Amino acid sequence: MKFIGIDLGWKSQPSGLCCLEWADQQLQLLDLDRKEEIADILTWVEKSIQPNEPAIIAVDAPTLIPNATGSRLPDKLTHKHFGKYHAGCYPANLNLPFAERTVNFGLSLESRGFTHAPTIEPQKPGRYQIEVFPHPAIVHLFNLQRILKYKKGRLHDRRLELLKLYNYITHILPTLEPSWRPCHLGGSFPSEMSTTGAALKATEDKLDSLICAYVAAHWWYWGEQRNIVLGDRTTGYIVTPARVGNGEWGVGNGEWGVGNGEWGMGSGEWGVGNGEWGMGSGEWGVGNGEWGMGSGEL
Repeated sequence: MKFIGIDLGWKSQPSGLCCLEWADQQLQLLDLDRKEEIADILTWVEKSIQPNEPAIIAVDAPTLIPNATGSRLPDKLTHKHFGKYHAGCYPANLNLPFAERTVNFGLSLESRGFTHAPTIEPQKPGRYQIEVFPHPAIVHLFNLQRILKYKKGRLHDRRLELLKLYNYITHILPTLEPSWRPCHLGGSFPSEMSTTGAALKATEDKLDSLICAYVAAHWWYWGEQRNIVLGDRTTGYIVTPARVGNGEWGVGNGEWGVGNGEWGMGSGEWGVGNGEWGMGSGEWGVGNGEWGMGSGEL
């Protein structure tokens, strides 16, 4: 079973690409790359995964966008529950410039047999795709209190945050389950991180794609037992690991336990179309002062 992570460039910028393989009860890194053109990304996917070979592709981009305006349900829920970590995501709707690119990318994966998997039978081989979001995944996997702020700010500060992520990946990820076989990620990241903004961006893309690939493996390995799904196939969805053992986010906890009444799809508080969280609601609609595009936080 292979696990592909794609940190998709929402516009025309390069995308980070990672391929992990499950072998001998461990994940091993097969490839870590960057490509710019969608056609080149799809060619890389086809070379990494043979026809009919089982794999999950985890994409950091909104590949399912049902709403013409406002925000998707999963976008809103990231702010509600990950906002305290500074890990809320950008809103997505079909009128935003990136929508055609990201939605069409998901459709291209579907045409290659990778079906959306907002639910999954753990450790069952298949060809799936999911949407993921590295920031809350990093917070939960490494038990952090806030995101690592490597995307914005001074180069020196971004470099330090990327080095933290690199060290978490190389030292903590191998201790988790499923386990990742330690490697040096090509041995060049620390020197790359000390040069220019372009080198930092390249490193960021690759490390984000590795986190995406690991989340794909974590979803396949544990399913809903140790993962959280915000949304569904109709609304769009984001899969992220649960913070195992933590009082608030621990697996089986009253708030996030699988099948819990508060979080079950269609429940009164969080059901799709609910007045508070319904698509395009006044509180969360694009352009709103609190969460809208261009607001102080986002």
